[in-house]
Amino acid sequence: MKQGIEIRGRPDFLLLLLTMTLVGLGLIMIFSASSPIAIAKYHSAWHYVSRQGAFASIGLLLMLLFMGIPYSWWKKAAPFLLITCLSLLVLVLVIGSVINGGKRWFVIGGFNFQPSEFAKLTIIVYLSSLISKKGEHFRQFKRGLLPILLVVGLILLLVMKQPDFGTVLILFFISGTIIMIGGADARHLAMLLLGLVPTIIYLAVNKSYRLERINSFMKPFDNPDGSGYQLIQSLYALGHGGLTGTGLGQSVQKLFYLPEAHTDFIFAVIGEELGFVGTVLFVIIFFFYLWRGFVASYNCSEPFGLLLGMGIVAMIFIQFVLNVGAVTGCLPITGIPLPFISYGGSSLILCLACSGILLSISRENNRRKQEQYQQSAE
Repeated sequence: MKQGIEIRGRPDFLLLLLTMTLVGLGLIMIFSASSPIAIAKYHSAWHYVSRQGAFASIGLLLMLLFMGIPYSWWKKAAPFLLITCLSLLVLVLVIGSVINGGKRWFVIGGFNFQPSEFAKLTIIVYLSSLISKKGEHFRQFKRGLLPILLVVGLILLLVMKQPDFGTVLILFFISGTIIMIGGADARHLAMLLLGLVPTIIYLAVNKSYRLERINSFMKPFDNPDGSGYQLIQSLYALGHGGLTGTGLGQSVQKLFYLPEAHTDFIFAVIGEELGFVGTVLFVIIFFFYLWRGFVASYNCSEPFGLLLGMGIVAMIFIQFVLNVGAVTGCLPITGIPLPFISYGGSSLILCLACSGILLSISRENNRRKQEQYQQSAE
């Protein structure tokens, strides 16, 4: 085993430590935020955190597995991932379970699986593979950009049918990031953006509940008992936390005032219990994780590894911004979970699996550095 590690290089242990720290913080905060509703519904304060612990175990196993697999393997697996992803997205529309008005989940043995989470990894791997293979041809519209847009458009359409506008936004930003880093022609991107902006605006306002979310974001106190209720309670939680917080486990808003306290709005509970100081420390840990992921990706000598790593970092960063922005009232509510922290198996498993890929990239970087050092020493 030791010999295998030396051959492939050592992983970025700081990135690994930060990943484990975020998972640990998530479990602690889920227990704190979910215990009142868990006792009321299941007569056990441990219900949600024990399930999240099971998800974390699966995710950590995948992380270790993917950390041990050379990241170049994903380039070969890209077509299979795409076929599997499209099949699941179609299948969920046919036999999926409806939860909170969306047909987005497979319910298996009491556990929920969300195919759109799998679509995030698929779109990162497939676009990275396709762009790296095309090379200079990628700057051509018909031979380069158009085939990629068709694949992305099909996935976005299937996710939109669920409907899941928040995930559509994430997939859109992930795709845009990879396409820009991949070296697409700036003129093509400008024309594409001009054509997509009206579509995005239309999709954001064509459903009454989405328009209501925008109105509640702009003027939450106009309807404090309706559409503005969740945001108002979130702001109360953050304000109540003050500088140093009420103390771990001492949140008031989680006592059935703040909806989705252990899922989409867990950041508000963090702010209330740990205060401004604790929230800043949490954000610093998160951005250190993103920085280490960025460094591992940037240092990769192969275009596929660079795009793959940057796509993963972009995915986690975008979800973080959309979640924290919604909780603090800076962005409309989109129902996006906080990576590593919010309760939910699909999201946590995906984040840990992607962390394994970043760690694999870091191992290859360290192997290359070790070989260069040995050659210079000789």
